[in-house]
Amino acid sequence: MNLEKLIYTVEDGIGIVTMNYLKNLNAIDEQMADELMYVVDVAEKDPNVKVLVIKSAGKAFSAGGDIGYFYKLIQAGGEVNMDGLIAKVGVVADGMKRMSKMVITSVAGAVAGAGVSLALGGDFMICADNAKFILAFVNLGLVPDTGATYLLSKAIGVPRTIELAATGRPVLAEEAKELGLIYKLTTVEELDEVTMKFAKKLAAGPLISYKNIKKQIYDANYADYKKWLDETEIPTQRECAASVDFQEGCKAFMEKRKAIFKGN
Repeated sequence: MNLEKLIYTVEDGIGIVTMNYLKNLNAIDEQMADELMYVVDVAEKDPNVKVLVIKSAGKAFSAGGDIGYFYKLIQAGGEVNMDGLIAKVGVVADGMKRMSKMVITSVAGAVAGAGVSLALGGDFMICADNAKFILAFVNLGLVPDTGATYLLSKAIGVPRTIELAATGRPVLAEEAKELGLIYKLTTVEELDEVTMKFAKKLAAGPLISYKNIKKQIYDANYADYKKWLDETEIPTQRECAASVDFQEGCKAFMEKRKAIFKGN
């Protein structure tokens, strides 16, 4: 596959995926989802890859979905159907957890919407102190996708997950560390160095042990993950995307004003 929005390299046994769609703050559209599916699959099958690192170029880890694209569709009177996109990012989300190799997400800057889910999808998150996590879906009249509520409810419990999903309030790096979501917190300047040092340590470790630790944890906690993504996440997001509230939330976001939701 010709990668246009990602850069993928392998160095010293470490597969490095760099999101590089800078003009849109690494928003995850169908093309980026296709590319992410591809590199996760390639890394899993490549015996030269012992650890996978997912990071970003530019100021943001990922701005989540491409709201500008949805806005243009709404303005043109078109239907917004996210089923294909959500299905693809679901494959990525499940693939990261199912993967036999350790996955590190290296996170800095804005982490919004589906970007939060992608950051949570690794086995270890190494995070810069300027990171800001926002489950912004509710502000658009949507529900979290890419596995966010599934992953968060297992990591921090139901009450906190409901709070973050229903309020959409920002969570700064320090709070995310206190919640147990971040393995290691560092500075922006040292993020790459700290990430690669840890990745090299894992790459030199007992890989068969790591593979089977991941299998145990997947079977104990995520065995129904793909089923949940397909049978719960896609239908709930489909209903929200078809609502008048979503159209209003999307317009308000692009027009930089407060949304007026009507509950329909």
